[in-house]
Amino acid sequence: MSSFPSMPRGRRRLLVLGAAAGLALAGCSSLTPGSSASSSSSSATGAGPVVSAGASATGAPVASGSAGAGAGSTVNTAVPSEKVELKLAFTDSPDMTKELIAAFEKKYPQVTITSQYTQFNDYVKSLKLAMSSDSAPDLAQYNAAFDTFVAAGLIRDLSAYETAYGWDKTFPKSALDELRVDPSGKILGTGALIAVPGGLSLVGLYYNKQLLAKSGVSAPPATLTDLEADLAKAKAAGITPISVGALDTGGLHVWASLMNVSTDVTAQKNWIDGKAGSNIVTPEAVKATQTFADWAKAGYFPAAANGTGENDSATAFSKGASVFHINGNWAAAQLDKAMGANVGFEVMPPAKAGGQAVGNGFSVSYSISAKSKHPEAAAAFLNFLQSPEASVIEDKGGFLPPNASAAPAATGVKGDLKKANQAVVAADGLIPFPDFAAPAMLDSLESGLQSVIAGRMQAQDFLQSLQTVWTAYHGK
Repeated sequence: MSSFPSMPRGRRRLLVLGAAAGLALAGCSSLTPGSSASSSSSSATGAGPVVSAGASATGAPVASGSAGAGAGSTVNTAVPSEKVELKLAFTDSPDMTKELIAAFEKKYPQVTITSQYTQFNDYVKSLKLAMSSDSAPDLAQYNAAFDTFVAAGLIRDLSAYETAYGWDKTFPKSALDELRVDPSGKILGTGALIAVPGGLSLVGLYYNKQLLAKSGVSAPPATLTDLEADLAKAKAAGITPISVGALDTGGLHVWASLMNVSTDVTAQKNWIDGKAGSNIVTPEAVKATQTFADWAKAGYFPAAANGTGENDSATAFSKGASVFHINGNWAAAQLDKAMGANVGFEVMPPAKAGGQAVGNGFSVSYSISAKSKHPEAAAAFLNFLQSPEASVIEDKGGFLPPNASAAPAATGVKGDLKKANQAVVAADGLIPFPDFAAPAMLDSLESGLQSVIAGRMQAQDFLQSLQTVWTAYHGK
């Protein structure tokens, strides 16, 4: 059994809006770099100033806004000086969450945060009940079903806090945008800010340096054309070019990475976010999908790709089974341990040299309940997530700190990841995972890509199947 962690649970909309009467939560595959679960209760200090809209968190009086703490209501960034008790509900990375709480409480000892860990399958059910109860947690790990909580008035709009704290300067724009939702709960990237990231993920290209050289390649690929040439050279040298675990998300990562560098990024984000009129069936998308099919037909993927999970393909790569492997930052620690200086990482090579640095990713994020009696203290915790102290904890937990400039120094493949993340943030190139486009999209993506790999489905037909799912959810 593979020891590799999988993706964060906040990453997907699988099962969203399904089972629980309109408020069902989106399911996700497990991306849980943390370890065992537990509940924590500890204490935290200091009061921050009140901040006016547009001011930094060191200014004076107030931000304005409408309902909740939207852009227009009054918010206060001062942490109460009296004792405050908060509850935080979560389902991912218990160790990291406990350490973040402890560090926050050390800074603000008058604040005590009691963490409430729930396994994901139960989190989906229990949070729906908890958020609508009088004992709702003050803070809760974001799940895609929170989009539906907005219409129900259960989640606080954080837009005014964003302005007051200046989060636009410390959190990546692309990461915050994917935590905005319109009143319908279906269209992402616009509307109320309903969560703040506490750790980012990024998918890119891992490579085995020794096998790259053995294939006759002197440097990692700088363009997509270079990558295709390197795959061909590896195949000619008798080495499996790229490890792929298409039984679950591995095929999706390869296909999405090709889409990212082959199609218009804005149009792709619009489709994933559910913007009206979006269509994934374009000549560029057909070409990218055909490239994926061609790689499979050429034997660049392992013969058993459709029967192999992503974690097992990562394990195979770590043992020297292939030259390349497309995966997320959550695999970096184990690959570093297994391969040391022999493994490298870069963003998916662009179509043309010097092209935009792009990659799929999302975040472990936290929201504030509309029923919280201490929103100022809860917002201070969200603001703490971009601090240097939190960045060290997030990095240790297997995530990329949302404040790239505060990320701790790193070497080896972790250093490669830090560099890649900074490039993607600077280029506003973080793209949501494509299954965010609709609750039923994940099944269509995974099964469809398996059919493409097996030669049972053409590129155009695959894309049309995705558009059919999209239209059924969003309309035209």
